[in-house]
Amino acid sequence: MKLVTFNPFRTIGMPNVKYIKPEHMFKEINAIREADFVLYPENWQVTSLVYGLQKEIFPSIQSIQLGYSKIEMTRALWTVCPENVPYTEIMANTAENREKILTTFPFPFVAKESRNSMGKGVFLIKNEEDFLTYSNQIDILYIQEFLENDHRDLRVVVVGDEIIGSYWRIGVEGEFHNNVAKGGQISYDFIPQDACDLVLKIAKTLNINHAGFDIMFSHGRPYILEFNTLFGNQGLVNHGISIERKVYEYLLNQFQPTFPTTPLTPVGGKAIS
Repeated sequence: MKLVTFNPFRTIGMPNVKYIKPEHMFKEINAIREADFVLYPENWQVTSLVYGLQKEIFPSIQSIQLGYSKIEMTRALWTVCPENVPYTEIMANTAENREKILTTFPFPFVAKESRNSMGKGVFLIKNEEDFLTYSNQIDILYIQEFLENDHRDLRVVVVGDEIIGSYWRIGVEGEFHNNVAKGGQISYDFIPQDACDLVLKIAKTLNINHAGFDIMFSHGRPYILEFNTLFGNQGLVNHGISIERKVYEYLLNQFQPTFPTTPLTPVGGKAIS
């Protein structure tokens, strides 16, 4: 099984992987043509790879394109699980629409940039001054209701067609963000099965095969906050789970070789036979 990757850090330990810098894609087009799978392309590359070269890519084109923009992601979630999406308004940043936001949402509410991760670009708007600061920086207003919660959210990680790990991210008291990158703590206890079932259903419906879903419970209902295609892996590594191993196993299941493949030998780990 021949693999090309555009992200070497996400494929450490995989055999038969050729790294190509994204900007060298068209210079290395013959190597890409020969690959069985092309791994971790950037958003701008996927249409050429899928439609032009007709390559099998991982993550799926849906994972990459929906994960690229919170706006497109939210619209897709509206189609498959509207009852599990916080009330959201997405509109052009005009004076009229800013006024509409202020008359629609009570303080506090949540404002987001359309592209960002690890808690960046997500703001708790407590007053009109906060909203003015946010709206002066962006073109599209992305506003969500503030969900009352117990200062934690659930990260559920999907690779291929299965959930490979899940854990709570518990925020620091008094802080708005629960992200591990912003000081949140991790707990693997009492993972709700209904949230995992919801994530797996959404992932299969949208053909999302590589993502970390963030879920918050409010008044007993799970809400999908967002999903990230290139998610942090600290919570999985701490629990002894190798994403690279899971990805390679999934690719092997999708590929039907006529000869034995080289086992995956992660750095410092044992080979997969």
